[in-house]
Amino acid sequence: METSFKEVAKERYNETAKTIKKYVFSFHEGEGKNKQLLGGKGANLCEMTQIGLNVPAGFVISTEACMSYLSGNKQLPEGVMEQALQQMKKVERSTGKHFGDAADPLLVSVRSGSALSMPGMMDTILNLGLNKDTLHGLIQQTKNERFGYDAYRRFVQLFGKVALGVSDEIFDKIFEEVKHKAGVKLDIG
Repeated sequence: METSFKEVAKERYNETAKTIKKYVFSFHEGEGKNKQLLGGKGANLCEMTQIGLNVPAGFVISTEACMSYLSGNKQLPEGVMEQALQQMKKVERSTGKHFGDAADPLLVSVRSGSALSMPGMMDTILNLGLNKDTLHGLIQQTKNERFGYDAYRRFVQLFGKVALGVSDEIFDKIFEEVKHKAGVKLDIG
């Protein structure tokens, strides 16, 4: 019996899928007691989701993926990006929003975690997904221009600090100059 190209391709795909390690877990599938694998925050979010608490849709990238990245050549392990994109699609389906959609943007928080609690030591990026296009959608949805621009400013500052290594002082200096020109002392009103 002759084997078709389609059958061979499907078999190889299935073999490859079996050999790629799972690094990304939805809150519904992650083991809530496994803080070593999912970090404390990730494991707790999984556990809360699985016992029925109202937790926004999300997923966890394992500590194994992080350790692999940090210990090697700063390359993500094979399959991590594909798994994260699959999980992101699930979040989009469950929320009805789409990442990058200018009219109805999906904004996410990226929170680092570890097996041990380290208050104040772990980085967070809020409002990932905001950009000059999605900002206008957020403003339209909230009917609050100040809120939209403040959320965007916070995103830019956190992303700059966490992902690009830009010091807070650079952002703070610019922000203080803007407040001075506007004649305000606080950024709350």
